[in-house]
Amino acid sequence: MKEMSYTEALGKPTPPKRLFLLEDDLSLTGGLAFAIRKQGYELAIARTTLEADALWAEGKYDLVILDVSLPDGSGFDFCRKIRQSSKVPIMFLTAADEETDMIMGLDIGGDDYITKPFKLAVLLSRIHALLRRSENFGSPDTELYSNGISLHLLNGEVYKAGEHLDLTASEYKLLRLFMENPDRILSPEQILGRLWDCDENYIDSNSLTVYIRRLRTKIEDNPGRPRRIVTVRGMGYKWNTAAENTPDVY
Repeated sequence: MKEMSYTEALGKPTPPKRLFLLEDDLSLTGGLAFAIRKQGYELAIARTTLEADALWAEGKYDLVILDVSLPDGSGFDFCRKIRQSSKVPIMFLTAADEETDMIMGLDIGGDDYITKPFKLAVLLSRIHALLRRSENFGSPDTELYSNGISLHLLNGEVYKAGEHLDLTASEYKLLRLFMENPDRILSPEQILGRLWDCDENYIDSNSLTVYIRRLRTKIEDNPGRPRRIVTVRGMGYKWNTAAENTPDVY
């Protein structure tokens, strides 16, 4: 009887999930590639960060697996680069087993960290789990993502390019309101009607100006020239989804 792959067992539709592996150990990649493809996944392999840059630019992937020590760089640096524009699940698979390495890998945006040597069955199980989690967590009901900002609705956390942002409850509500209404001009009255502070006190127009200024200092690359939350003169404010391609707005 033919062995059924994981994707077949779940009735996964085609095309299959696409995985990205950055690993320079040839003795490892051969067996790993065979096992992953046997599960019904497609796999692209890079052995240097230079190759990884080219592969990443050419395709779209559902999960990324990174070694840390590479001939021409670090998997940590490549993770940071990915997190500037993507929320794809990232797994580290590395011999770097120091606690500080694990903490760094997770802090910069990694979703899982597995040290070598490892059991293949465990690795495949955690790949399956990450893919399932990303499908559920990436739905509009659990996460908002735009302009490098990721807002997690389930736990109330916000990340910018993979780095956690420390927002107050009111700042979080304000950001969520903007991200739930992309490219829509919101008047001060509309915003005020939706916002309450932590003590359930109404926020007035003067306070709103302060909240927006504070929020900009945390989410904008240059708060003095905001690109994400822009002011539309005489009308209100707008979450600008084309932030990277727009001129500076005062």
